[in-house]
Amino acid sequence: MSWITTHLEIVIIVVLTLLSAVVILQQRRTPQSTAAWLLFIIVLPWVAVPLFLGLGFRKHAMRYAPVHFLKGDTGGPPPRPVHTIDATLQHFGLPAAAPGQDLRLLGDPVAAFEAVMALVQGAEKTIDALFYIVGNDDTGRAFVDALTERAKAGVKVRLLMDRLGTFRGPPAALRRLRAAGGDVRFYSPLLQIPGSGHLNLRNHRKMIIADDGRVFSGGMNMGGHYLGATALEDGWTDLAFLLEGRAVQSFGDVFRSDWEVASGEQLEPAPLVPAHTGGNATVQLVPSGPDISEDPLHDGLIRAVHLAETRIWLVTPYFVPTEALGAALTTAARRGVDVRVLVPERSNQRLADFARGAYLRDLHEAGGQVLYYQPGMIHAKAGIIDDIGLVGTANFDVRSMLLNFEITLFAYDAGTVAKLGDWFDHLSEHCAMEKPPTGLFRKVAEGLFRLGAPVL
Repeated sequence: MSWITTHLEIVIIVVLTLLSAVVILQQRRTPQSTAAWLLFIIVLPWVAVPLFLGLGFRKHAMRYAPVHFLKGDTGGPPPRPVHTIDATLQHFGLPAAAPGQDLRLLGDPVAAFEAVMALVQGAEKTIDALFYIVGNDDTGRAFVDALTERAKAGVKVRLLMDRLGTFRGPPAALRRLRAAGGDVRFYSPLLQIPGSGHLNLRNHRKMIIADDGRVFSGGMNMGGHYLGATALEDGWTDLAFLLEGRAVQSFGDVFRSDWEVASGEQLEPAPLVPAHTGGNATVQLVPSGPDISEDPLHDGLIRAVHLAETRIWLVTPYFVPTEALGAALTTAARRGVDVRVLVPERSNQRLADFARGAYLRDLHEAGGQVLYYQPGMIHAKAGIIDDIGLVGTANFDVRSMLLNFEITLFAYDAGTVAKLGDWFDHLSEHCAMEKPPTGLFRKVAEGLFRLGAPVL
């Protein structure tokens, strides 16, 4: 009977290989990613097929229905785009940029923590919170305890956390929140059926929405490294923001979609807030992930980089761009655009530091500037492309652009862009401009990593 068993094993492997290949060819992937997966499956099918079932799905329509954005009744024709990139993003089905919004950037960890506490404590009806990490530390516990107090006061509290990011959350504080009537859920459980489509797709979004009219978002998770009542000596440099106005509706749309996936509960859309708050910011939320049709963040950034004429300044903890984004940046540098990429001298991910070498070297050789932030870890995800400001949760890497659930706020007003420019200049004062490390062995190793990167 051994030959029958061997025959069946071969048949099963061949069938699974063919089915995996068909799925790969039907997915919207870069040619490099498609070729890498096909080669991997052909050479090592018994390894590649199980890995693909667990990690290979990028867009998964059966699991994640596209986010439904409520664009409101303007009482007339659609608003005219305020910028070419605004028009581009609207073609992807995203809401138009909203003027008259109140936006406050938060780069100080103590000020950010105070803003979070004030936002939570001031909520009267609802608090919807979503984070990749809620730490089991003083900051995480203080945040959850603040939610608990509002739940006891009759505020409807929903807290959603990514299961991998919050693998070790504050258990006692979360139990108190549940006992007070708060609804606590986890996104993307680690134990799930292979091929269910989201083991490798983490929810990296971060937001607190209070009373459907005010939101805290940006790069900061709820942990001591990011923000707290006192600044840690080894704390990370990060950037968040407070936003009030019609644009908060888009955050609510994203949260409702994520909540339905995690809980099965469909939330009613919030009533539209006034279009103008008296603020001076003009902003547009750009989400990305398996629940967003196409790739508006990735493709919108490529278009913005190609259109840039004066400057492209980026801040990111991890710089492993897609081939298209990397090529766009080096092309911009060669045509005279002031391209600067600011990264931590050493991040918390040593593999990411190694992986970025080839991309940073390409940019440097094309005429761009690489700035290594020396005081410590920088976790902010922000930038300026000519007259557009960017701040959000998405790193400038393949995972954030094409895999994870992310949100990025585009700002089109001169005031916000100027503040981001001042913030960038301040960071630059603590940076060294150096040529990325080189060497034959390093280049060969980086080349192998670059060849295999599309698989992940």
